[in-house]
Amino acid sequence: MEKDLVEYIVKSLVDKPEEVSVNVVEGEKSTILELKVAQEDVGKVIGKQGRIAKAIRIILSASATKSGKRADLTILD
Repeated sequence: MEKDLVEYIVKSLVDKPEEVSVNVVEGEKSTILELKVAQEDVGKVIGKQGRIAKAIRIILSASATKSGKRADLTILD
């Protein structure tokens, strides 16, 4: 569920949506989502002063709390 949510949001923001990939690393109490986008789209995903990345993390956290887990988003270069 969280993977689809992050993919949908990020693909809406970037110029090259076909290069968006989300890898899910499951832990006992938390889930880490590793986001990879095209090099020229990294700035669009992070935003000015990290505002867009922070907003995505807030939405992700709210979604994960619903299922009783913790989720974290890592943006890979």
